[in-house]
Amino acid sequence: MLLQIQGHHLPGRVWRARDEYYDNIHVGIQVGKQPSELVRGDAESSSWTIPIEVVAREDGPDFRGVAVQGRRGERFVYLTWGDVGEDGSFAMFRRAKLMLADLEPFVGSTQKVIARVDLTDARGGPQCARLRPPAMTLEPATD
Repeated sequence: MLLQIQGHHLPGRVWRARDEYYDNIHVGIQVGKQPSELVRGDAESSSWTIPIEVVAREDGPDFRGVAVQGRRGERFVYLTWGDVGEDGSFAMFRRAKLMLADLEPFVGSTQKVIARVDLTDARGGPQCARLRPPAMTLEPATD
């Protein structure tokens, strides 16, 4: 199965939170402990396509892949937010979690699921924590 995460409404490259200040915000998929496929926080949109292996188990499907995190029954994909330094270093400060159990209704009925994610939270900052409606919608791909 392919999971395509389509991000929209990015928060911008600069963000201040409490006593923190970030001036070069980027978001990407977390692979292992590293960010991958970074997109600038002021981009018009973002898109990541992640292959997810679905493994049938007696207690329901399990999910695996290079970007899959967590224990069986609690698997997820992270969108990781960080400030990128002049030297290209990435200092993570927030993450959003897309729970793969949310994909279960699509297992066996489609080869590709699209997750549309509003990447700005209600306070105008980078979306974080578990992604749920209305910040995220899931649908089968029609192509």
